[in-house]
Amino acid sequence: MPRLFVAIDLPEQQRRDLEAICHGLPAETRWTPPEQLHLTVRFIGEVDDHLFSSTRHTLAEIPFTPFWLQIQGLGHFPPGRQAKILWAGVAESPQLDQLQRLIENRLVQLGLAPENRPFHPHLTIARLPPSLAPEVLAAYLARHRRLSSAPFLVDSFHLYSSRLTKHGAIHHREETFSAR
Repeated sequence: MPRLFVAIDLPEQQRRDLEAICHGLPAETRWTPPEQLHLTVRFIGEVDDHLFSSTRHTLAEIPFTPFWLQIQGLGHFPPGRQAKILWAGVAESPQLDQLQRLIENRLVQLGLAPENRPFHPHLTIARLPPSLAPEVLAAYLARHRRLSSAPFLVDSFHLYSSRLTKHGAIHHREETFSAR
């Protein structure tokens, strides 16, 4: 069964901007390969072939107009505890929020369980080792606190499948949905 998610890809320049800060933490840090950097709009999970097909058709019906996004800021999950995920955020975008709500509502209407967590748009840039000292992470975040990319146009989103391996997830773009 395919494991699916909906995402927005980054242009090459923004990938390079993020790749440029992917160093300076312990060797056990697992940096996200630049070609796999994306902004997840909705994680779907494992679905059977029928629901996979229905999901594709439902996403194809979602109308949206192009909008601008900008990478801005760094943080980690979970906040206030031992960090596991290092992420880059995006500047506030009502258009992104609207697209996410449209996708969420359509997928719930299709029969998928609603997402229980609030939408926190981010790009996972690293998985952090449990041994990472808080002061090392704090110093890294301080060095890159001004992270900000040039704005980029979002004129499509994608349905991805993901296969988990011992070396991390391998993503495959299943379909692209363009603005109209």
